[in-house]
Amino acid sequence: MHKLIIQIPCYNEEETLGVTLDALPRTLPGIDVVEFLIIDDGSRDRTSEVAREHGVDHIVRFKSNRGLARAFMEGLDYCIKQGADIIVNTDADNQYDAGDIPALIAPLLRGEAEIVIGERPINRIQHFSTTKKLLQRAGSWVVRVASQTRIPDAPSGFRAMTREAAMRMNCFNDYTYTLETIIQAGRKSMAVTSVPVRVNENLRPSRLVRSIPSYLRRSLFTIVRIFMTYRPFRFFAIPGAILFLIGLIPSVRFLYFYCNGFGAGHMQSLLFAALCIGLGAVLCVVGLLADLIGVNRMLLEDIRWRLRDLEYRDHRTKQD
Repeated sequence: MHKLIIQIPCYNEEETLGVTLDALPRTLPGIDVVEFLIIDDGSRDRTSEVAREHGVDHIVRFKSNRGLARAFMEGLDYCIKQGADIIVNTDADNQYDAGDIPALIAPLLRGEAEIVIGERPINRIQHFSTTKKLLQRAGSWVVRVASQTRIPDAPSGFRAMTREAAMRMNCFNDYTYTLETIIQAGRKSMAVTSVPVRVNENLRPSRLVRSIPSYLRRSLFTIVRIFMTYRPFRFFAIPGAILFLIGLIPSVRFLYFYCNGFGAGHMQSLLFAALCIGLGAVLCVVGLLADLIGVNRMLLEDIRWRLRDLEYRDHRTKQD
């Protein structure tokens, strides 16, 4: 029997949640049980009440706002404990067309993928500004480089995954989960693919994009942090090697003049070279240490996955 849970992280979604829930399917091909989960991230309006009025099966409510990424991860943990074989994540603002859920889960049912990302028609979305479209492309490019996957729309929150994939997910970024989880999946050699999906009319302004400068700042910080976390050696060693090579140029110049008896007048070149070579060497060493820390993090993630698997099996045993 295949059980699917559709989870929706929510924060003050009283006005749009009902529209989103009404569009979600209660039956899907290849699925025996379909249930809905709302993660109420400390809403101050009637979000939870609207969810109950629309017959939501599960509600997880935080007492305070913890952020989208925390709500997403809490939803995955809850779905795993409820015995979900497949988890679909969507937004509460009805951005994604629920009619595309069968296409979204099809690769999972065929055993071709463990995670499927809904690919939006970014260029045709009218309420996306030019800057946001550029940032979406930049974020997707960073994810493709860091994860070695071919996901064209990495920031998309419309995604489906198997229970095993969900148990391997970890998210350290409070701002958003979209980019980081794909990179993790790629580094863990999970089968990740994407399918084209449709979008609905915009019902409210984006909560993540309160202003273009703020979105740009936080997106760039997220991208830099992703590279630093998941490609630490490259992040530190590449600029370190560049500085080292830059430092060699004045060093060779100084040695040339010194060997010809004119070294006394070129001490500035020697100081500049020493500074660049020293900084380059330090960055390379930091890159090596960060890479070792990354190995330990991967071991801890594997331990966490094993604990989640044991918790799931224990929960299923108690239910049976």
